[in-house]
Amino acid sequence: MAYLLGIDIGTSGTKTVLFDPSGRPVASHSAEYPLYQPQNGWAEQDAQDWWRAVCETCRAVIGKSGVDPAQIKGVGLSGQMHGLVMLDENGEPLRRSIIWCDQRTGAQCEEMTRLVGAEKMIDITANPAMTGFTASKILWVRSNEPDVYEKCRHILLPKDYIRYRLTGEFATEVSDASGMQLLDVKGRKWSDELLGILHIDRALLGKVYESPEVTGQVHAQAARLTGLAEGTPVVGGAGDNAAAAVGTGTVREGRAFTTIGTSGVVYAHTNAPIIDPKGRIHTFCCAVPGAWHVMGVTQAAGLSLQWFRNNLCGAEMECARGMDVDPYELMNQQAQRIPIGSQRLLYLPYLMGERTPHLDPDARGAFFGLSSIHTKAHMLRAVMEGVAFSLRDCMEIIRSVGIAPREMLLCGGGAKSPVWKQMLADLFGLPTATIPSSEGAALGVAILAGVAAGIYASVPEGCDAVIRKEPAGAPMEANAKAYEPFYRMYTRVYPALKESYKELATL
Repeated sequence: MAYLLGIDIGTSGTKTVLFDPSGRPVASHSAEYPLYQPQNGWAEQDAQDWWRAVCETCRAVIGKSGVDPAQIKGVGLSGQMHGLVMLDENGEPLRRSIIWCDQRTGAQCEEMTRLVGAEKMIDITANPAMTGFTASKILWVRSNEPDVYEKCRHILLPKDYIRYRLTGEFATEVSDASGMQLLDVKGRKWSDELLGILHIDRALLGKVYESPEVTGQVHAQAARLTGLAEGTPVVGGAGDNAAAAVGTGTVREGRAFTTIGTSGVVYAHTNAPIIDPKGRIHTFCCAVPGAWHVMGVTQAAGLSLQWFRNNLCGAEMECARGMDVDPYELMNQQAQRIPIGSQRLLYLPYLMGERTPHLDPDARGAFFGLSSIHTKAHMLRAVMEGVAFSLRDCMEIIRSVGIAPREMLLCGGGAKSPVWKQMLADLFGLPTATIPSSEGAALGVAILAGVAAGIYASVPEGCDAVIRKEPAGAPMEANAKAYEPFYRMYTRVYPALKESYKELATL
């Protein structure tokens, strides 16, 4: 039998899953690694940690499954987007990777906008200059660590560093490259004009492929370290959200999904490059050749709930250990007991700045309306509602550019929460469904590998063959009405704090 391997290099860890051609997971394994925050608003990871996690998880999956590695017909790579990996002439990392949620590059974004022009930047890259994107990180290193920049010979994204370690090839693919802010997104190729204006040598960048194309084969050294067979094809793969889109079947016009992972995303497929002229949502190439997607991003979605759990829910975590359950189950039960609006308590989920709709690296989290009546359970529900309100912001802008999904799929860790699922159905005004498979991005890139291997004729046909959907939950009209005044109040709090956030960042 033929098998397909999906490797998802995430922010908290790497998950590797082996699938059969029907999309059934045969074996999976995860490995975690640390996040470094040397200063407030900075975020870095060690690329070597990613590689060690890939080696560990591949060996574990092959061992658990008992599958002959020669039966694995393709490897797909998914990964956190935007991270800057800089390699020297020997292919060794020169510094820790500055990852997607890092907010240090505000000055570089202003410089890019001045040099390129705001309208031209959006016209070429489909997005305004962004602190989270890769190009501003390159300029930051060039300005602040010139010795590192001088030694740099290759610039890669996180999953593409893993591609290099597996195959020896310096390459990327269109969905992940879209988030570097160096790609002509409509033309699906590097922008020589933009590279020239920013004085970035094109030779530093890898070759750009479409997501289902073969980019190289596993070489002998990588085969020894991972347990994969030498010569196994490695396809382009996709950035995490584009991979999750394939893994949920969001590969045709009119389809959309929301994911609540570390960040939160509202993602809609489109057959044309639809661009918001204000740059409030992202337009990227998607993993389906010749198609694109738009998406809004909440920087700290699941991260907000994880922060709350780690710092304020010690008792729940201890109780969950004793009961052998996930602490989030106990937290969901607490949140369900609190009424909509958390008795007039709002939460702004801006722990790592914010993208949609504010594009503000200085924004920070806040509880608004806190009083002596409120308990930890109220704060917990407010956190979940604040994340849902932020995702509603994303949905409103997607609708404003003419995209009208008929249903919303929900994936990521937040998809396990019945509270969040119903919140989103009520706030979006859409039926909200989940996928039985929890493999998401790993399944998506395995499907891409299956297209390259000839197992599926195309990406949509691969999705049709393997993806099944749970019945959708309908929005509740009474809930929707109850949420509306709180959502409207939520949208007014950030503008009132905007200037204060700027001043706070200078203290």
